Amino acid sequence: MNTSSNIVVTGAAGFIGSCLVSFLNHAGYANLFLVDDFSEKEKEQNLLNKKYIQKIEREVFFDFLKAENPKIDFVYHLGARTDTTEFDYAIHEHLNVDYSKKIWNYCSEKNVPLVYASSAATYGAGELGYKDDENIIPDLRPLNPYGLSKNEFDKWVLKQEKNCLPKWAGLKFFNVYGPNEYHKARMASVIFHSYNQIKENGFVKLFKSHKPEFEDGGQLRDFIYVKDVLKICFWFLECWQKNPKTFISGIYNVGTGKARTFDNLVNATFLALDKPTKINYIDMPVDIRDTYQYFTEAAMDKIRAAGYTQPFYSLEEGVDDYVRNYLKHQKYY
Repeated sequence: MNTSSNIVVTGAAGFIGSCLVSFLNHAGYANLFLVDDFSEKEKEQNLLNKKYIQKIEREVFFDFLKAENPKIDFVYHLGARTDTTEFDYAIHEHLNVDYSKKIWNYCSEKNVPLVYASSAATYGAGELGYKDDENIIPDLRPLNPYGLSKNEFDKWVLKQEKNCLPKWAGLKFFNVYGPNEYHKARMASVIFHSYNQIKENGFVKLFKSHKPEFEDGGQLRDFIYVKDVLKICFWFLECWQKNPKTFISGIYNVGTGKARTFDNLVNATFLALDKPTKINYIDMPVDIRDTYQYFTEAAMDKIRAAGYTQPFYSLEEGVDDYVRNYLKHQKYY
C-alpha cells in the first residue's frame, strides 16, 4: 500500500468524514487534505489529534486547487447537507448536486479515482425495493429534498462517459451510527439519542407507528456501524492501489443487508448499559410523518460480487462497542 498517497476527504469534520480521517491515519496515511465548513465549533473535537497536511474551507477548495495545483491521488467526497428536515431544495442542490459535479469534473480532468457518498434516502418509500441496480435509479422517488438531491447526482453520474474517471464508486449509506456524531443534534442516530434519554430519564421515547402493518417500535431500518462503513471506503482505496482492475466502478449499497426494528436497537442500548428496557411510544411529528421510511434493507449482493468479503457487526455488537467504548466516555474515534 502506498501510504504516501495524497488523499482529499471532503466533509472531513463531520461524522463519517472525521472517522475516515482517523481510519486512514491508523492505516498509515497522513498526507490528507481536509475539506469542510470548519466554522462550526462543535465539530472541532472530531479532528483533534488527527494527522493531515491542510484544512481547506469548502467554498474556497476549488480556488485552492487552481492556485496550488497539488498532486492528488484519491478523493473521498463525503461532504453534503444531510439534514432530511431541511426542505429548501436550493441548499441541497448547491451542496449535494452542484458541488459534487465540480468534484467529479476535477477528478475527471486530473484522472483521479473518486469515492462519493450517496444515500439510502434515494430509495424513498422503497416502491422499487432496495437493490443497487443502476437501471432503476432514474425511476426512484425520494421522499425529501435531501434524498432527491442525492439521487439527482447519481442520475447525473450515470450519464457521464464511463471512462472519464479512472475509477469511481457512489456509496448509498443506510442508517449509519457510531462515534463522532456528538455534533449532529436532531440528526444524530437513534442510538445516540437513546443513550442520552436513558441517562437522563431512565427510558427511551420511540415514535408510534402510523401504519397498521407496523407495530409501535416495529419500524425497520438497516443500521450499519460506522466502522463497517470505513472498511468499505478503505477497501476501494486498497483495490485501486493493489490492482485497479479489482476496483469495479458503480453505485453500491452500504448497509448490513439485515433490517432490524427500533425496538431491537433500543433493547441493545439498554443491554450495553446493563439496564432493563423501558420504552415510551410517542406520536411522530406531523412534519415528517408523510416522508418517514418505515422499512429499509440494503441488498448487499452487488458489493459482495465485486469482491468485498468482510463480515458486518451485528446490531448488538455495534451498539455494545459504541456505548461501552465511546458514548460512556464521550470518546472520539
